[in-house]
Amino acid sequence: MAEENEFKKIRTEKPKVYSGEVYDTRTGHLNDLLIEKLEQAFHQQTSQITLHHVAKIASEHDPIDLAHAASRLPAPARSVLYDNLPDLHSKIVFMINTGSNTRTAIFRQLRDKNIVELLENMPPGEAVWMLDDMSDRMYKRIMDLINPKIGHRIRELQKHDRDSAGRLMTDEFFAFHLSTTIGEVSQEIRKHPGVEVTGQIFVLNDYDELCGHVPMRNLIINKPELPIRQVMQPLFHTVTVDTDRDEVVDIMERYELPSLPVIDDYHQLVGVIPFEAAVEAMKDIMDDTIANIAGTAEDFSEYDPIIKRFFWRAPWLIVTMCAGLTTLVSLTLFEGNEWFVIVPFLVPLIAGLSGNVGIQISTLLVRGIASGELSVRSKKEMLGKEIVMGLSIGLVFGCVCGLVVYALTILGFNPAASRESVMYTPIAMGTTVALGIFGACTASTSLGSFSPLLFSRVGIDPAVAAGPIVTAFNDVMSAWIFILVAKLASVVLL
Repeated sequence: MAEENEFKKIRTEKPKVYSGEVYDTRTGHLNDLLIEKLEQAFHQQTSQITLHHVAKIASEHDPIDLAHAASRLPAPARSVLYDNLPDLHSKIVFMINTGSNTRTAIFRQLRDKNIVELLENMPPGEAVWMLDDMSDRMYKRIMDLINPKIGHRIRELQKHDRDSAGRLMTDEFFAFHLSTTIGEVSQEIRKHPGVEVTGQIFVLNDYDELCGHVPMRNLIINKPELPIRQVMQPLFHTVTVDTDRDEVVDIMERYELPSLPVIDDYHQLVGVIPFEAAVEAMKDIMDDTIANIAGTAEDFSEYDPIIKRFFWRAPWLIVTMCAGLTTLVSLTLFEGNEWFVIVPFLVPLIAGLSGNVGIQISTLLVRGIASGELSVRSKKEMLGKEIVMGLSIGLVFGCVCGLVVYALTILGFNPAASRESVMYTPIAMGTTVALGIFGACTASTSLGSFSPLLFSRVGIDPAVAAGPIVTAFNDVMSAWIFILVAKLASVVLL
């Protein structure tokens, strides 16, 4: 009883907020308790007791919560949890909301006829995503068994690119001729309870062209005998099946649309993208962006071998390795020169500071590009501001670091002292460091500012520029710039 009260308390309490950030969220706490509850159920003494407890948990909790909790269970336990869900509807909701790894684990244990039953009773758009998690052999078996009409609809959706509006849309929607009355619309909706209402219905003209929409509120507050052309509103936003998902998300997020119609070349309605599909696409975009910024684009399941994960990460690490080797060779080329004696000691400081400057600038630009906030004009303004900011940082931190190095040199912390070099007096050391930092920050500012825009122009995800590429190139540039500054300083001092 106490445990049930704890779950009720979590569902009703407000999340804790500190300094504008949410910690220990209600759903996170709920997941932890649900996982603990499931783990206790799976560690019962006999299988009969285990199944009884799992079935009890599955019937008492929302299948969406169970779907999220399942990702932290061992693979065999996920299948047991799925089998003990109370009905087919709960299983469909569970499979739609869980991750691909969990779906793969469950598909391995299900019979083909059970998978077919599951797919035939969910929206075709969701069924397509389920099929994407299957092996080619299983996919062929399932498509041979599935209802031909449903199979045709699924294949039509699969023709479209994975990241396009055609893949996000559903072909289940309500569209009526503009002379249809509100009462007739209501009757038709009641006849098809399985079709989700997306917050609006669509209006077609005599040529079946999309000409407007009617919000659900207008259907409720107006008289049944009123034709929908009298309550319809114009449509300002449509997309085609080939529209990129990034554009779909941008349109729906900016204009807060409950759904987005998809039309063909003849302006006829071929599908509707519901808000839930846009949210899922937004999550995928965020995951891809974070992965690229981190310097990896891994796409694997827990069943894939380690060697596959290795080769996903290796290309990015090769870029970093080549940059490091280039810096190493650069430093060895000038070994033995009197002016070079301080360079190896100070390159980490120069590279680290300038690297962070470049990453900060490129990350801000990537965020602006991804959110669609950067127009042609605002892009130029933001570039100008970021360049000024980078130069200001280089100037201020260059002077600060120069003063610190000057003070350390006076106190005896002089890396050139081991060579008994007369070149690097405290003033010479501080000046060299200040100029080196300013030059490296200037270069990293240019790299961080223009690389995301260049990547975006050539059709490459600009998030890539905020990852190891900017870091690697900056390391090499900053080393060479400081070497050049040190050499020029030696010429002036001598």
